Amino acid sequence: MQKFLQFTLKILVLTIVIAVVLDFLYTVVYLQSSNRGKIDHVYNTKNENFDVVILGSSRANNHFVAQMFEDKGLKTFNYGMSGGHLFEASLLLKLMMERHYNIKNVILEADLNLSNKHRDNGISSKFLPYLHQSETVKKHFSSEDDFLELYYIPFYRYIKFDGRIGFREFYNTSLKKPTNILDNKGYYPLINRKGNMKNNIVNLKPLEHNKYFEEIKKICKDNNINFIAVMTPMCENTKGINYFEKVKKLYPEIHNYENVVVEDKYFSSCGHMNDTGARVFTARILKDFFSK
Repeated sequence: MQKFLQFTLKILVLTIVIAVVLDFLYTVVYLQSSNRGKIDHVYNTKNENFDVVILGSSRANNHFVAQMFEDKGLKTFNYGMSGGHLFEASLLLKLMMERHYNIKNVILEADLNLSNKHRDNGISSKFLPYLHQSETVKKHFSSEDDFLELYYIPFYRYIKFDGRIGFREFYNTSLKKPTNILDNKGYYPLINRKGNMKNNIVNLKPLEHNKYFEEIKKICKDNNINFIAVMTPMCENTKGINYFEKVKKLYPEIHNYENVVVEDKYFSSCGHMNDTGARVFTARILKDFFSK
């Protein structure tokens, strides 16, 4: 029995040592990366200057043509993240402040993402390699149910989110393989082919005083950043389109552009405009907010 306990203890110690070593190796590699995605790019850059930073979900990523801002002399980057929620948008802006970014204007896509205050596991996991290095990331995750496991158990976060930050991503990152995520100044154009041109958002309800929306607003106020929150277009065949009216009642400061682009020819799917539609929309945003 004593030999069995000794053997078990050795296995346990060896497992912990391996986990600590792997955790260290993975983290070191991610700390050197700045060309795989928007999160690692922000973490591993400092003192950037922008006239316009765009935040939000795919409805920001696919709807704001950053080059059109640049053509007007406005240094711009689209940091919208497909699948992301306001949890991630808020943390990314906090990280920019931690890295001493100088930003004049923040455009936040705030519409469907106002209906929840949860993180997106896929996108939020991209912040986890920096959990021990960044006080900002640590504090943002500290209220999450699984924070203790993520923070204190070595290598646990890499195992739990293996599909996002596990071996394959670690391997590609170690080889410094670039992705197309940072192309087009962060804007991702969609092709004109039609996807599902019907949508049902009847059951969506915007949350009053969404925690992360309020955080973004406060960060902008505290850092003298002009805050522009907008709702972006959806296709004509959307059930429950009065959702946007509900948002406007709860958040009168959000500008409603839901019906600025409506024809199906401008959409790739019901919730996402194609490149042509995005250019029509971006031109309107430039006219309304940056014409001077």
